[in-house]
Amino acid sequence: MVDKNKIHLNTQSELSMKGAGYYSKKTIGAKIAIDSLQYLITDAVSNMTESNFLRFADFGSADGGTSQELWYNLIKSIRARGDQRPIEIIYTDLASNDFSTLFKTMQGMGQNTDFAYQEEFENVYVHACGTGFHRQLVTSRTLSLGFSATAMHYVSEKPCQILEHVHMVGASEPEREKFKRQALKDWEAILRARANELVPGGRFICINFGIDENERYLGNTGANSMFESFNRHWRDHLDNGIITEEEFISATFPQHYRTVTEFSRPFIGNDCLANEIGLKLNKCFTKLTKCPYQQQFKNNKKIVSPTEFAKDFIPTVRSWSETVFRSALKGRTCMEADNIIESFYKNYENEVVSNPSDHSMDYVHIVMEIERI
Repeated sequence: MVDKNKIHLNTQSELSMKGAGYYSKKTIGAKIAIDSLQYLITDAVSNMTESNFLRFADFGSADGGTSQELWYNLIKSIRARGDQRPIEIIYTDLASNDFSTLFKTMQGMGQNTDFAYQEEFENVYVHACGTGFHRQLVTSRTLSLGFSATAMHYVSEKPCQILEHVHMVGASEPEREKFKRQALKDWEAILRARANELVPGGRFICINFGIDENERYLGNTGANSMFESFNRHWRDHLDNGIITEEEFISATFPQHYRTVTEFSRPFIGNDCLANEIGLKLNKCFTKLTKCPYQQQFKNNKKIVSPTEFAKDFIPTVRSWSETVFRSALKGRTCMEADNIIESFYKNYENEVVSNPSDHSMDYVHIVMEIERI
């Protein structure tokens, strides 16, 4: 019998994305969502004229590839209007992040050199911080703009293991309530940290995974639910004796998808947290970004076969989920873990091939622009 209270709850080893450029190469949808909000970033910076330099931070940046064009375009627009102030960009993520690929990408040594802004623009400086975004990461009152995309749904620690599912969207009500409380605690910590860091008039713009007004969330916007597929194939491995009960339970994603109400809670009421720490909410809205792989398949069925679609779709799912399942196998040899992971995703791939039109990873974001007053 597994002692479910003693299963490891620390999330640090489960939060990193696949390295060596794999993440940004396979997550086209994330880049599309980020690029579509370029206007928010550009507008936020256009009136920042008081400081002697501009400091930006990309919180939860992974390898930096998905946001590279956004930062390139922002720097280009700043220089185009004659603003020659020093620009500092700080990429933040956990210590396990692939910062080596990030630095190579920004210096034009990666696969995409078109947006290597360090090479094209002068007086631009890139740094990295290997600490999680739940804490203050830069000196108080020095941050012009903070940005975060598809990152802050991760909780700082799992409040419990989910016993019969892999994600809070399929958890029992008591389990889900624990994740909700942890997520609120983390969101308040994030807001306090950003309030300390930002200059007056500075902005924090985030596009977070969440649950929209139609109860849609990442990979659950139509026919098949991605997290139900995860759960089904991981449970099949348990039922077939490939993994243990402890390994099944340990694959609890350290994530919580907040609603607009949950995100807005610290900003509501005269005695709210936002008033206490000097923040105001300028914008908050939901955004759906269709899965580019499903769109390509739908529009080109005569060219893209179900097998080809599945071989594109599974890597984008795998780029951010694999670490969770692999971490659950920490007692295994590398070869054992590799074989289990490969069979798990192969089963998912076979499911997609058999019914490709039912599978997509549409992005559901809650977009927020927060200002330091």
